[in-house]
Amino acid sequence: MNSNQIYMQQALTKAWHYQLRTYPNPAVGCLVLYRGEIIALEAHQRAGTSHAEILALLSAYERISNQKIAFDRFDAHEAHAFLYALPKGFFGECTVFVTLEPCSHVGKTPSCASLLSHIQPKKVIIATLDPIDGHGGGADRLKREGIEVESGVCEEEALALLEPFLIWQKRAFVLFKIAQTSNGKIGGGYLSSPASLKHVHQLRAVCSEMIIGGNTVRVDRPTLDCRFTGDQAPDVVIYSRRDDFDRAIPLFGVPNREVVITDQLEFSKPSFVLVEGGGGMLNALKEQVDWLLQYQTPTLSSHPLSYEVECRLEFIKVEQCEVDCRIWSRLVQHKEKLCP
Repeated sequence: MNSNQIYMQQALTKAWHYQLRTYPNPAVGCLVLYRGEIIALEAHQRAGTSHAEILALLSAYERISNQKIAFDRFDAHEAHAFLYALPKGFFGECTVFVTLEPCSHVGKTPSCASLLSHIQPKKVIIATLDPIDGHGGGADRLKREGIEVESGVCEEEALALLEPFLIWQKRAFVLFKIAQTSNGKIGGGYLSSPASLKHVHQLRAVCSEMIIGGNTVRVDRPTLDCRFTGDQAPDVVIYSRRDDFDRAIPLFGVPNREVVITDQLEFSKPSFVLVEGGGGMLNALKEQVDWLLQYQTPTLSSHPLSYEVECRLEFIKVEQCEVDCRIWSRLVQHKEKLCP
């Protein structure tokens, strides 16, 4: 592994911290190198706010100038205006590593490629060019402005990071979340650490809808809100043949939420669908699930409940989440169905 790959791996790791939380945007990380020293490492955090490159450049400004910015760094328009106004050549000794080609189009936020063209860093290194039709062109624009550009550094890893984004351009991206002990037990109340519980609520806050099995609703009587983050709770689809639910179950009382009870699920609409449930639910939906997100606790349990399901997984990313292990996996049979 060469030095560029090492730097890019750090940008990729940073982006994984916000995987899916940027929906409907992709997860993107950015690192800034100045005179051989890493001075900024940032990631895009939420759709409609500053992109990874902008956050990294603001952090780089603070390190180079030894001054703190006095505005909301997540306000993309104010951040762009501030960076445009800096003296010419301020970032001239910087190399920018970014996991996805800087955007050349203008949407809810200004173009990152336009800003980079203006500030003229020494070099921009890109993990992968933007694979979405009509979204590319950022690298070519930088080259036309005389900036050295290199692409394809850690491209395979960058495309794995982008996979949910690419899927939800065409249909629903379906994530099945589970929490279990290190010996695969799932019963006995909360298993996950506070950091893992907060992460689940961050995903709930941005998903298009949540799906949960009818038996889980009847037995666990969940709320399925976002109380650990303070965000609006997601709409819920209860997958069940019978509508015999006690309406006093907390999930029915969450304000501004739609609850649908159905035995027919549809995944053709571009969206991010979060599924929570037990082994029966995973067995029922494993042909539709794209990724599995597993929160594994550092405990062993004698509880009888576990996921009684057979499927092959391909680990994509393993992270530490406080004391828990957070494992992102691809269902192999689903991958083979998509890519014969």
